[in-house]
Amino acid sequence: MGVEIRGKTIVITGASSGIGAAAAKLLARKGARVCLVARRADELARVKADIEAAGGQAWIYPADLSKEAEIDACARAILAEHPQVDVLVNNAARSIRRLVSESFDRFHDYQRTMQLNYFGPLRLTLAMLPGMLARGQGHIVNVSSYSTMLTVPRFSAYVASKSALEGFSRSLAAELVGKAIYVTVINYPLVKTPMTAPTAGYRYLKQMEPEEAAGWIVKAIEKRPARVATFIQAAWGVLLAAFPTLMTAYTGRFMLRRARKLQARVERDAQRNGRA
Repeated sequence: MGVEIRGKTIVITGASSGIGAAAAKLLARKGARVCLVARRADELARVKADIEAAGGQAWIYPADLSKEAEIDACARAILAEHPQVDVLVNNAARSIRRLVSESFDRFHDYQRTMQLNYFGPLRLTLAMLPGMLARGQGHIVNVSSYSTMLTVPRFSAYVASKSALEGFSRSLAAELVGKAIYVTVINYPLVKTPMTAPTAGYRYLKQMEPEEAAGWIVKAIEKRPARVATFIQAAWGVLLAAFPTLMTAYTGRFMLRRARKLQARVERDAQRNGRA
């Protein structure tokens, strides 16, 4: 028997589309009171309207989570209306796909990725934790990626930021043992969202639908495991830890070769469509 979701106040970042929007709707259908956080107020209003039309409860808090002042203002606004936040889902993120050799003059890519993917969730977590500690209950769910469990080229900025978030999660979880406050990391595979859409080659790969991904968030909240991932991801992570040199070489060559094949396919399709 899992944790009862009905009646819980759940904050979800990146809730204007993709996984966040799908999770908010699913959680609201299960009776949660959902607080929606994202930059686009109009999109948040649309998600809120959908939730309320289905009989759920939702509140919106527009904020750019790459800006510290807006994070702080958002946290104050949420806690003013909802003194008890039961679950914080740090889902908002950005991804950059670029080789390190093409990034020598793009240090800002690493800064902005770290700001949204690590410092944003960290700052919001630090704002919500005091209340959880005072009540002796709570749950932090940090959304990450399968790429932290593999050796993935071209995503050094993204993987570094998510790895930082996972490192913080592990340390925090260790500190909270016995305090009835849980920390879960979700390692998603590719999910069909606006974040993955710009990479044309992904349309040829199997991608999880946002609604299925939302189910992982529900599972995380109900079961409160340390990690949610596929068996293959977990096994690959074990192999990488046991045989880092071998697995890094193998995975790096495999991923780079696959990327070249996908790009060639994109270009062939573009040529065919151009002739059509």
